[in-house]
Amino acid sequence: MEHLSDELLIESYYKATELNLSAEFIKLIEEELQRRSIIQNIKRTS
Repeated sequence: MEHLSDELLIESYYKATELNLSAEFIKLIEEELQRRSIIQNIKRTS
């Protein structure tokens, strides 16, 4: 995931939650967002 741009990572997060993909996969994306200090830019869509 480190090769994805911030924008693509955020889009991936939104798509993964929209498609209700596995919680483990979404957690991996969230961890990368946190590592990049951009998780605060995300609003969970539930």
